[in-house]
Amino acid sequence: MLDEPKIFLRSLFEAAISAADPARVLARHLPAPPRGRTFVIGAGKAAAAMARAVEDAWPDELSGVVVTRYGHRMPTRRIEVLEASHPVPDAAGLAASKRILESVKGLSADDLVLCLISGGASALLPLPLDDLALEDEQSLNKALLKCGATISEMNCVRRHLSAIKGGRLALACHPARVVSLLISDVPGDAPSDIGSGPTIADPTTCADALAIIARYGIEISDKVREALVSGRGESVKPGDPRLAASEIKMIATPQMALEAAAEKARQAGIPAHILSDRIEGEARDVGKVLAALARHVAERGAPFSPPCVLLSGGETTVTVRGAGRGGRNVEFLLSLGLALEGNPGIFAVAGDTDGVDGLEEIAGAYLAPDSLARAWKKGIKPQESLAANDGHAFFEALGDSIVTGPTLTNVNDFRAILVTGAARS
Repeated sequence: MLDEPKIFLRSLFEAAISAADPARVLARHLPAPPRGRTFVIGAGKAAAAMARAVEDAWPDELSGVVVTRYGHRMPTRRIEVLEASHPVPDAAGLAASKRILESVKGLSADDLVLCLISGGASALLPLPLDDLALEDEQSLNKALLKCGATISEMNCVRRHLSAIKGGRLALACHPARVVSLLISDVPGDAPSDIGSGPTIADPTTCADALAIIARYGIEISDKVREALVSGRGESVKPGDPRLAASEIKMIATPQMALEAAAEKARQAGIPAHILSDRIEGEARDVGKVLAALARHVAERGAPFSPPCVLLSGGETTVTVRGAGRGGRNVEFLLSLGLALEGNPGIFAVAGDTDGVDGLEEIAGAYLAPDSLARAWKKGIKPQESLAANDGHAFFEALGDSIVTGPTLTNVNDFRAILVTGAARS
């Protein structure tokens, strides 16, 4: 297997994605049917696949509506699947949010609501507060994506300017029992951060959202500021009695995906070490840090002995400085490659488990010891590519992009660094 590092690393990525496939993991988390009716609602990149898994496993009647990203639809029989834009919300998402909210009106305590939430739900469920407009949410989303804010910070702001996030969807379902089935795409698996927690109580406040906006110097309209300063955008808090019948079930997480990849590596005879499932920070900085660790393993045999695989997940950020075709995983890989300086014993793969890194329909890429040399030979300067946030163009030119198509799940970033042996200078 060490003779084919690209194939080996790609197999680890595929194992991680497979471990989060709703068709494999959802059914065992379903509750017993209720005395009343069963409604299915949801949003996210995995929403259609989750809806299909519910239909296949549910023994009784059900109906519902979910919204997923354009191109992520799956055929369903009883649950309607709508499509909308991600990562910047659009009018289709606004209409879908209203449909979902309308569908849960007038429920009784005998009814059950299955809420299917996965990564991407924040953008797919745009429903601004009162007098705010979709344009307010769109401009804020764009600013948050560019400024380098963490996903937790982004979702804190989103929750306090929404009529459906931050537990408000659960309130609309009251007094029905709500069971939220979550696929986590956030570091630490905080339920209120997954899709901005439409059915989850939120411990953060409007003051926290204002502090984040100030921290990153984000320009907001007077209406947005008023909604936060007045407290009008306050979310549903822990302990609210209307959420007493709510239940949360985590059906897939980044850690589960990493464990599946580690097992796949061990089956191939390669020791695997999970560094963390919640690495955050600038993608290029994470690249430098993990390059230093990989070189220490290769050159010193510590803290792990080669050959081995170093696995990690989480969600890095990119502060956009250039006009290139970037994504956080290819930005990480390009930075990693520059810091490795062509070390002959280190290979890597990084990708987003939903199949979309940044705004590109490309999951990620593969890095080899000769990647920089091949780029220079083509007249591509890696440092300039990194400065321009142009990672996709860089790896595409080398033929090392990874394209999966929509995976219909999302447990966030996946990184695997293969250290094949000591590389002495």
